[in-house]
Amino acid sequence: MSIIEAYNKAWENADVEALAEIIHDDCVFNPHVGGITMSKSDILGFAGQGAVSSESERILFENDEVGVAHSIVHFANGSDSEAVLSFMRFKDGKIISMETGATPLSDSYRVVGQE
Repeated sequence: MSIIEAYNKAWENADVEALAEIIHDDCVFNPHVGGITMSKSDILGFAGQGAVSSESERILFENDEVGVAHSIVHFANGSDSEAVLSFMRFKDGKIISMETGATPLSDSYRVVGQE
């Protein structure tokens, strides 16, 4: 299983222990909002709370050094869903850095094929 697949599966299952194995101890996450930088402990503290869910995950590129993924992300607080592009760097088979960019989606947005 690829690193991104393992990350997505662990996030979807709220498996904080699995995430802890996938995320490098020195990981730095720069999300597209808030101008903040998060550490591994910040990410793990956020995981498993049900605050974020995603669908239509796609791995656009992945090798031993980097990965690029795209998904539609939904937020439990009711804010607009977003199309999120993630760029990840890997070290020792784990995510050492992640950065996201996003496009907010309107309330009328529907994934192709949804009613």
